[in-house]
Amino acid sequence: MKYAWNHFGLNVFKHWAWLILVVCFVDLFINYSVRLGYSVVLPEIIRDLNISRTASGSIYNAYFLSYISLTPFMGYLTDRVGGRPVITLCSLMLGLGALLMGTVHDLRTACLFYAITGLGAAGLWTPIITVIQRWFAPNRRGLALGIINIGPGLGFATIGVLFPWIVSHYTWRYTWYFLGVAALVMVMLNGLLLRSDPLKIGIRPWGEKERLQPNTVEQVVAFSETFYQVFKYPRFWFIGLSYLSISYSLYGLTTFMIDYAVHELGIPLGTASFLATVHGIAQTVGVLTILPFSDYLGRKKTITISNTLITISLVGILLFGSNFSALLIFVGFLAPFFGATFPLYGACAGDYFPGKLIGTVAGAWTPLYGIGAISSHWVNGFLRDITGSYHYGFVINAVFAVSSVVFISVAKLHGEVKG
Repeated sequence: MKYAWNHFGLNVFKHWAWLILVVCFVDLFINYSVRLGYSVVLPEIIRDLNISRTASGSIYNAYFLSYISLTPFMGYLTDRVGGRPVITLCSLMLGLGALLMGTVHDLRTACLFYAITGLGAAGLWTPIITVIQRWFAPNRRGLALGIINIGPGLGFATIGVLFPWIVSHYTWRYTWYFLGVAALVMVMLNGLLLRSDPLKIGIRPWGEKERLQPNTVEQVVAFSETFYQVFKYPRFWFIGLSYLSISYSLYGLTTFMIDYAVHELGIPLGTASFLATVHGIAQTVGVLTILPFSDYLGRKKTITISNTLITISLVGILLFGSNFSALLIFVGFLAPFFGATFPLYGACAGDYFPGKLIGTVAGAWTPLYGIGAISSHWVNGFLRDITGSYHYGFVINAVFAVSSVVFISVAKLHGEVKG
């Protein structure tokens, strides 16, 4: 079976890797629409359920708690049984959770149902980036991850336009019904079209030369491939702490930016939601440029530059974000790096650790990422409730962004695979 596409009577791309890429793209589009869509409908949820910002952050944190609790297991399971069964099952959980979110009438059920959604999302990031990194050669991983990560940005841009229309013509509940049905459709497509590993069906990863070069990750990273050994190496913790810090800083802004514009700046929801559209479009630009660029510059240098520019953006929002036009500009400047951040850290698992452990390492970093996001939601929401302003929360976001640069800068990473 030289070219898997021949089984479908198609010879356009002549490699199954591109079909895998398309399916994973749609998975991430829907998954991140479910996650990021929460911030777009948040003002309506707060009004309808009559809850505080701290409580609204707790709903999002219920999602993240279940997400980070299960993701390390999902990464390990992906390395053991393959990505297809994990991704398919989790698409089902995501769809059911999103449908249930449309039925909530109090804080308790909102937390419970969004936690179910988080369980599904746990299998729609780490397993997907693991599958993609196995289907593409090391010097093509940035390109592949960049393409599939157009999905989150495009999803955010789409919901920024679509959700206000749905809310104005129906209610915010129909946004969840829409997303739930879309996720359930992907259950069938994932089961039919995904394949976990090219070598198991007789195909070499796309972009891999006939003869492996001596600069492969397996040969460069010289330590035991046991699961627990990973945690003994400083590189795991420095990258992970950088991931935690940038997660805190980014989610502290993106989750509350529309609520900030609506309730602190007095901008109508239809106008404020344009922040999500700009953010989503700019994310797409970022993943299409920054991630392929990282194949040549190197992951560490790219993350250092990206996180530095994120810091500058957050400081700009802190100083000038009380003006909606300035807020829009700085959100648009930050968003390309937001879009590239998470796949960049995911690619580090493939660059600096053995291939057999890509899913395990990426999954093990997720609790650190989740701690950053959860802490940020609680702290930003709590400070907003007691002070009436997001200003103090935004200060802390900027401090954490600086920390992310420090941690990745001191990490000693050798043997990086470049194009």
